[in-house]
Amino acid sequence: MSTLMSAIQELEHERVRLTSQLVALNNALSALNGTDNSETRRGTMSAAGRARIAAAQRARWARVKNRKVVSISVAKKRKLSARALAKIRAAQKKRWAQWRKSNKKSA
Repeated sequence: MSTLMSAIQELEHERVRLTSQLVALNNALSALNGTDNSETRRGTMSAAGRARIAAAQRARWARVKNRKVVSISVAKKRKLSARALAKIRAAQKKRWAQWRKSNKKSA
């Protein structure tokens, strides 16, 4: 039984070694082919993040060209007041009530 267990452990050790060699080989091939995992990864960026990057790039170019840095402010999201939101909700409830009433008659 112990010979069987030692054989299984030896095979598992060999599998780990071959797996690591395969990973190294794949990395070498991708480096030679010019493909990289970072090129295939796609991410999303918020509008505020893009605006910060753009502002930083404008500032860099202004310094290179010895010009004044002009900052462009990012528009902030507007918020509705509680009163305006209540008016919108009441109007929507009224519209739905009319729609239900008109569909009830035809059904």
